[in-house]
Amino acid sequence: MENNSALLASQAERITPLRAQVLTVLACIGTTALATPLLGYLDLANIVMLFLLTVLLVAVKLGRNAAIVASVLSVLLFDIFFVPPRFSLAVSNIQYLVTFAVMLVTALITAHLAAGLRQRAEESQRREQQTQALYQLARQLAGTLTIEQVGEIVQAFLAQQLAAQSAILLPDERAPALQAIALPDTLLIESHLAQVALTSGQLVRSDEIASLGYAPLYLPLRASMRIRGVLAVRFAETSPEPSAETTSLLEALASLIAVAVERLHYVDVAQASEVRMLTERLRSSILSALSHDLRTPLTALVGLADSLFLVKPVLPPTALETAQALHEQAERLAGLVGNLLDMARLNAGQVTLRREWQPLEEVVGASIKLLGSALAGHPLKVDLARDLPLLEFDAVLIERVLCNLLENAAKYAPSGSTIDLQAQVRGEAVEIGILDRGPGFPAQQRDELFEMFVRGASESGKPGTGLGLAICKAIVEAHGGRIAAENRPDGGACVSFTLPRGIPPIVEEELP
Repeated sequence: MENNSALLASQAERITPLRAQVLTVLACIGTTALATPLLGYLDLANIVMLFLLTVLLVAVKLGRNAAIVASVLSVLLFDIFFVPPRFSLAVSNIQYLVTFAVMLVTALITAHLAAGLRQRAEESQRREQQTQALYQLARQLAGTLTIEQVGEIVQAFLAQQLAAQSAILLPDERAPALQAIALPDTLLIESHLAQVALTSGQLVRSDEIASLGYAPLYLPLRASMRIRGVLAVRFAETSPEPSAETTSLLEALASLIAVAVERLHYVDVAQASEVRMLTERLRSSILSALSHDLRTPLTALVGLADSLFLVKPVLPPTALETAQALHEQAERLAGLVGNLLDMARLNAGQVTLRREWQPLEEVVGASIKLLGSALAGHPLKVDLARDLPLLEFDAVLIERVLCNLLENAAKYAPSGSTIDLQAQVRGEAVEIGILDRGPGFPAQQRDELFEMFVRGASESGKPGTGLGLAICKAIVEAHGGRIAAENRPDGGACVSFTLPRGIPPIVEEELP
């Protein structure tokens, strides 16, 4: 590719317009000198053929303008040196005027056709070279690892092929302006035009700003999914106006860049996803290992704390208070370890749901009874719709969800405030909601509350590890439902989840 470009450049420097005209004159004079000694041996018609051959060769080698000069000059030289009276423009026979006219027309047509063929051959050769250059560019872009490498390769390509400067502009999610990749120091970017090209997906051009050092041409990088950025191009001041062929080349280049940028984007996405998967797998393995190792000594610790109340003689009141505190903290720690183990199992997909068709009321009652003293300071208002159907779910796991949500509501709601538990049919699902009068959820963290170890800023003073809502989400999604958290308009928080209705079995009435 570099050798072909160098060859074309050397030819362009070697055959300038002035040099072409000089060569044309020399060719016609040479033909005259060659044909003069043959005047006595050849007819004038054959000598005309020699001049026409000269015009054809000039057209092929030097182009259309040189061929026109050769046509006119050949007619004049033929008239002066070969048509009697010789060495003058006078014509003794009127028939020679017809010869001159036919010779001139034939020479011009020959020059036009030959020059046209030469031009099309050059265009074909140039397109072939550009196609080869684009092919080589595509191979280079396919091996890039960073967007900076893409910018450097594109800059070298445009500098070599079109003597132009370029920069790749990519949107930045953290800033409204486009981010320039491999921006040359002498190239300025008109951000408004670049933004128009990005949003409209069309080529934007403004030649007025080129003289100020700005890139006048902005091409959108259209990929298969969306527009990935903008290619800014500025030609050298001595370069001619970009032709349609040049614009087509730039559009093809923009397509290759868009494919490369999109490929790098999805490579980053795949790598990030793989890192997250490995991180979650490692974290789940660590949690599972720790939970198994801690469960046995914690259970023993709770048993030993209980045994202190059975010691004879009875321990002093201070020692009993210490034993009671030890028992409560050991139970709390055992609960945290249980949550860790449950979360590890849910993430690993090792929990098998024991689905059974059953009424929701039984699980709600069992959850309230299980919490016991945790709800002592909060009146609980239960509102279950009368038309609730039988649902297919794992009673133990859904009971765990209700206990976690009710315990959270009691933990963060003001003492004495009412907690509402509601259930109603919503289309093809049953929605269960827990509502309280607490401080609510931080708006900026509402979507992150169901991730592991994530807790709102307002919860920092309360004990916990941030696993309760994550466990609830895993259980609900395993049942095919959804869970969401929002703030109530009149104050407080609401956590609701859904369970699919399904098609319950037909229950036959017992005969009396």
